[in-house]
Amino acid sequence: MKKILISGAAGFLGSALAHKLLVGNKYFIVQVDNLLTGKIGNLAKGENCLFIKCDVNKYKEIAAVMNKFNFDYVFHYAAVVGVNRTLQFPKMVMDDIYGLQHIFELSKSTGVKRVIYTSSSEVYGEPVHLPLQETGTPLNSKLPYAVIKNIGECFCKTYKQEYGIDYNILRLFNTYGPGQSTDFVVSRFIDQALKGEPVTIYGDGSQTRTFCYIDDHTDFITRILEDNLLLNDIVNVGNDRLVSIKELAETVIELSGSSSVIEYLPPLKTGDITRRQPDITKMRQYFDRELTDLRVGIGKILEFGKRQNLREANRPQMINQWEMVADFY
Repeated sequence: MKKILISGAAGFLGSALAHKLLVGNKYFIVQVDNLLTGKIGNLAKGENCLFIKCDVNKYKEIAAVMNKFNFDYVFHYAAVVGVNRTLQFPKMVMDDIYGLQHIFELSKSTGVKRVIYTSSSEVYGEPVHLPLQETGTPLNSKLPYAVIKNIGECFCKTYKQEYGIDYNILRLFNTYGPGQSTDFVVSRFIDQALKGEPVTIYGDGSQTRTFCYIDDHTDFITRILEDNLLLNDIVNVGNDRLVSIKELAETVIELSGSSSVIEYLPPLKTGDITRRQPDITKMRQYFDRELTDLRVGIGKILEFGKRQNLREANRPQMINQWEMVADFY
């Protein structure tokens, strides 16, 4: 049974991938997270998985894990995320370079076959043209979060050249889905709409984005892993349908049946890219179904929320958080 490490596994993306990979019992998965932004409740649970509270930026902690298990594959999701958080705490963002060093050095010394690294559309910065192409678009990384993601890509290429460790670089574009933190725009809009609060937009809402549903993300990445696709290559992972932020807010209000109104806030001083759209030609070559339409994805989130609320209403008592932690060890 192949052994996989997922860093940042209590976050939205890492936990979704862990749940996906556990289907079929083909892998043994170790989930690590420092729980800065991740949640215990997100973690996958089962016979073939384990959670260890661990900060990849602290060498002794991650070394103990990687030396013990000798993983075949590493998915490196751990990072400081969220626009406001990354803008307010740039030093915390920059500290993630230690995690990169530790993951790659330990991968070299413990025999990891491949590192699957989650980069970001942020490495492109403010685009000079659309759509953004993996090799044809110049990188314009300026903010700490984007710079660190770019450095991570350099680690991948360097450790392949020097030590032969294979990699995949995944440049992610606005993934969304059930259970995502309200640090991110789709979840924040849905949360505000369901509470009947104003749906708040920074600026005039003309900024354009694309939105990739979480199942599309995990299906594609699982395919990459299992079929050994795009080895030592970079791929944009996302949807390519452009949506304005104003249109997103209006769609959320409509589908949720909310009485909320849109409230326009002053534009963010930095970090709010005006346009972002990936060229996903490379991704489509290895994706054998249509991508999830935004309205369908939002509908799935709303249905998930209804089921969660029903379960909470029927739950006899709260589960002790520390008991949950103990179950994962």
